[in-house]
Amino acid sequence: MRICVAGAAGAFGKKHLDALSAIDGVEVTSIVGRTEETIVPFAKERGIGHATTDLNESLARDDVDAVILSTPTQVHAAQSIACMRAGKHVLCEIPMSDSLADAEEVVKVQAETGVVGMAGQVRRFNPSHQWIHNKVKAGALNIQQMDVQTYFFRRTNTNAAGGPRSWTDHLLWHHACHTVDLFMYQTGDVPTEIFGLQGPKHPDLGIAMDMTIGMKNPSGALCTLSLSFNNDGPFGTFFRYICDNGTYVASYDDLYDGCNNPIDLSGVAVSNNGIELIDREFISAIREEREPNASFRQTLPAMKVLHQIEKTMGA
Repeated sequence: MRICVAGAAGAFGKKHLDALSAIDGVEVTSIVGRTEETIVPFAKERGIGHATTDLNESLARDDVDAVILSTPTQVHAAQSIACMRAGKHVLCEIPMSDSLADAEEVVKVQAETGVVGMAGQVRRFNPSHQWIHNKVKAGALNIQQMDVQTYFFRRTNTNAAGGPRSWTDHLLWHHACHTVDLFMYQTGDVPTEIFGLQGPKHPDLGIAMDMTIGMKNPSGALCTLSLSFNNDGPFGTFFRYICDNGTYVASYDDLYDGCNNPIDLSGVAVSNNGIELIDREFISAIREEREPNASFRQTLPAMKVLHQIEKTMGA
């Protein structure tokens, strides 16, 4: 399997490169970056044969079977469509777009082309959330509420590694996308009651720096989500699952009970790295010619809910 990683030198591009190096039968043959000054020496450092600033150049190559997009949100839809129309399988970091109309077009093109198209909903694959999902499916847990905090300190335009970012992030269409999809995935239901509130917008970035989102399923399960770019503390998202049979706190690939005792996740998956697990699913789906977990089609309902939330905020 020959892979192109676009946005390879960014924070999450590097995570995908590291994850792919742990998967047998995979070779990164091309990478795409924003500037030649950055991407060419980075390719040499990583031992990758081709580097470019033009995604279309990589898509024209015979030694590229599939593409992982770790690029700015605003180009996700157009780049995903370009990959699929070029006959390349594509895994796009979330969100697949920053509008419902673009997301629907992405799903439409995937159906037309028949290639594997997948959204990077990594929370479905983190061992912590997989453990909860397996318990719910087995009937051992019933989620009563997901209480989620997504907190960053980003009053300047910086990325997850603390470096300067060339594009503007968004609490709703990027960070809330994780939780909205996960809530629906874990409960197996679509929320019928939703609301969203946003605080003042940043004078330069033009985005809301704080948000509160609430969702309720027909079963009565609740999701309460607080997001902030103003939190002066550790970066990250923390999920508290309040269930009928215990309380559990998930932080990326780790899981604790309500009293902060660690849960043994050995045996949940072949790796404890969520990025590696989502990349493994992408590659397996291509090889097995099947729809992956977190396909564009499967994650479209979450995009519809984000659109509804945006409307309740008057955005």
